[in-house]
Amino acid sequence: MKVTGTPIELGTENIGKLLKQYAIPAIIAMIASSLYNITDSIFIGHGVGPLAISGLAITFPLMNLAAAFGSLVGAGAATLLSVRLGQKDYTTANSILGNVFIMNLFIGISFTIISLLFLDPILYFFGASEKTLPYAHDFMVIILSGNVITHMYLGLNSMLRSSGKPRQSMYATIFTVLINLVLNPLFIFVFNWGIRGSAIATVISQTSVLIWQIYLFCDKNNFIHIQKGIFKLNKYIVKDSLSIGMSPFLMNAAASVIVIIINQGLLKYGGDLAVGAYGIVNRIAFLFVTIVLGLNQGMQPIAGYNFGAKLYPRVTQVLKKTILGATLIMCTGFLIVESVPHAVASIFTTDKELIDIASLGLRMVFICYPIVGFQIVTSTFFQSIGMAQKAIILSLTRQILFLIPFLLILPKFFGIAGIWLSMPLADFFATILAAIMLYKQYKEFNRYNPEN
Repeated sequence: MKVTGTPIELGTENIGKLLKQYAIPAIIAMIASSLYNITDSIFIGHGVGPLAISGLAITFPLMNLAAAFGSLVGAGAATLLSVRLGQKDYTTANSILGNVFIMNLFIGISFTIISLLFLDPILYFFGASEKTLPYAHDFMVIILSGNVITHMYLGLNSMLRSSGKPRQSMYATIFTVLINLVLNPLFIFVFNWGIRGSAIATVISQTSVLIWQIYLFCDKNNFIHIQKGIFKLNKYIVKDSLSIGMSPFLMNAAASVIVIIINQGLLKYGGDLAVGAYGIVNRIAFLFVTIVLGLNQGMQPIAGYNFGAKLYPRVTQVLKKTILGATLIMCTGFLIVESVPHAVASIFTTDKELIDIASLGLRMVFICYPIVGFQIVTSTFFQSIGMAQKAIILSLTRQILFLIPFLLILPKFFGIAGIWLSMPLADFFATILAAIMLYKQYKEFNRYNPEN
């Protein structure tokens, strides 16, 4: 097999230069994606109403769960691809692409069928009321109908990034956002399709970009491309991909459980508008988290390749630079939100009560943001080098061990404030655990550092 376009620079180029080369396109793409989610909520809030924002917030657990199954395949296969490239195993690298297609097709269709069959009971369980259910139902029926497309789009984007094409991955996300930004106001304000118009815009945009992604992978001049024989499930690829992808899967699945508990608590202590306020807080909080995730996506192929090539000093070097960048990002979010929370909340709605509730939530949720970036990077780092168990531990302890107990206990004493306070407390304790685990791993790397 003639090898062309292999990303060997990952093992030789300056780490700082590589991180910029891979992370900047991913960050731009993630910011664009997050800004779409924000503008989506703005269009719905101003074009449909404050209860529609609450209805949209009800769908977050189901959206997270769908994303969990998508990351189970996409994130795991992307890491596996990076490691195999570092090991010069080019045949397996191409087979991974075909397995991503098959796994996403099977999981995407299965998730859609099950979710649509029990949609209304699921939404009620997630915190919907008689007022918000119609909005949540109309939105999710369309989103779930295009779930396979979403899985394929996200999976192929991960393949593009890990195969040494971060710019194409960025373009895919930006194209999706631009198409959305054009279609959303058209469908909501001109065609009067309401919240369904927003969902239709999402499916159309992802379908359009998926076609372009498939076109890119059909180019035989590319190192990783669609070819005869790769569309056959390989039990080792499936096992390794799902094993590595289990960390982000469990993190997203746990996030779904968390959002359910939060929505139910907010509905109990604050009503429908409190649920809508969390929708606003979640959008803003996730904006800064997604920037860090973009930075992590830039780190992932570099760390994975060099770990596979046993170049441990380069692994620790990219980790340090990623942690520094993530900390700066989250500190920026902290300063903005703590300074002007009302102005931030006012972007989404003109309803004063909703703005007041969201402002309180923003200030409390962002208290520990200066240290959150470290925890996010550490979890992704262990996933990037194939240490699935450690990544799973870090992913679950923040959600299950810390956050859920706080959410169940604190609201009984502090009401709605207890719900908001639970999140920064969980971040604090999860960061301490991440620091301990990373310190032990760093000592392990130093044992194999030839410079020592």
